[in-house]
Amino acid sequence: MTYKIRRVIISRMVLTLCIISAVCGIAFLFWILFVLCYKGFAALDINIFLNNAAPAGIDGGGLKNALIGQAMLVFFASFAGIPIGILAGTFLSEYGQKSKIANFIRDISDIMMSSPSIVIGAFVYAILVHPVGHFSGWAGIAALVIIMIPIVLRVTDDMLTLVPQTLREAAAALGASRYKVIIGVVYRGAKIGILTGALLAVARVSGETAPLLFTSFNNNFFSMDLNAPVSSLTVTMFNYATSPYADWQSLGWAAAFLLSIFILGINIIGRLIIKKRR
Repeated sequence: MTYKIRRVIISRMVLTLCIISAVCGIAFLFWILFVLCYKGFAALDINIFLNNAAPAGIDGGGLKNALIGQAMLVFFASFAGIPIGILAGTFLSEYGQKSKIANFIRDISDIMMSSPSIVIGAFVYAILVHPVGHFSGWAGIAALVIIMIPIVLRVTDDMLTLVPQTLREAAAALGASRYKVIIGVVYRGAKIGILTGALLAVARVSGETAPLLFTSFNNNFFSMDLNAPVSSLTVTMFNYATSPYADWQSLGWAAAFLLSIFILGINIIGRLIIKKRR
């Protein structure tokens, strides 16, 4: 067997294995989506949006408290995490650039992005929950903020780096100060990418469960007091899906379906924004 024939055979074998692996992965993905849509959509009811959680076996239970609690946690986390991430990314790109401190921050950010979220939850529990003596919504927000910042930071840094240096030099030549160049020129050129990164960060924290178990815990009653445990859709979904009661399991599937639709919608919006820019 010549070298050329052996190379062709090996190439076709590897290609076949890649195709089989891709088909298996896609098949499992569609299987998960089918089960989720089949059981989640069937469990949807208007009472889910109008009523709070009810004891097991009581008809009419809903997820209003969990939906509002999840919205509060994600909103306040985004309100704090996105600006901090954008400002930190701006420092790395415009001021730090290739300095040692900037590269060190980038490395730490990459490590934070890849670290398990439960580790962040345990860290926030140690510094905000244990000293106070009780769970709180603010602790859950702090955990989500820590998760969001590295994502927004890295995306902002990368997007600002893609803005041509000649635009900065042209604005500076016209007499614009450094901060005006950043706000009026650099941000304008990278706004689509920064917005996409912010949406991806929101989608990431919207599906987190482990850090909230350590921080905001959960609340079976409607409450908007962030100084106390706050219900969230992810933790409620976990509790209901693992319960032995059929009605709670049905609500768990509904929560999973709603959460998946929300995250899918955010990712689609991000894709459309990127496509529009191209």
